[in-house]
Amino acid sequence: MKYITTDKAPAAIGPYSQGIVVNGIAFFSGQIPVDPATGAVPGDTIEAQAEQSCKNVGALLEAAGSSFEKVFKTTCFLADIADFAAFNAVYEKYFISKPARSCVAVKDLPKGVLCEIEALAVVE
Repeated sequence: MKYITTDKAPAAIGPYSQGIVVNGIAFFSGQIPVDPATGAVPGDTIEAQAEQSCKNVGALLEAAGSSFEKVFKTTCFLADIADFAAFNAVYEKYFISKPARSCVAVKDLPKGVLCEIEALAVVE
């Protein structure tokens, strides 16, 4: 196992890692929309928060030597399913390879954010 860490994505706020690579597959912890430079959540709209979550996933992909094109599965969590279409409008700009995906609404997310994205990717 190889642990993935980068200061370009939020640090783990609990007993877990940002990501782990096993047998050429990167497993990334869910990324909430926290700006790693400031620790703040950018904006209060799903669009602003989805953008930051995607950027955080991108930073982890880069740290692992992967890319959005190599993501094959995501799990997305929304605080409100009514945000589904607006979330998708941001998500599709990043995940252009259209990985398999689950997207669910949940009761609450850490720090009261509106979304979280977890990803699995190939690392070559």
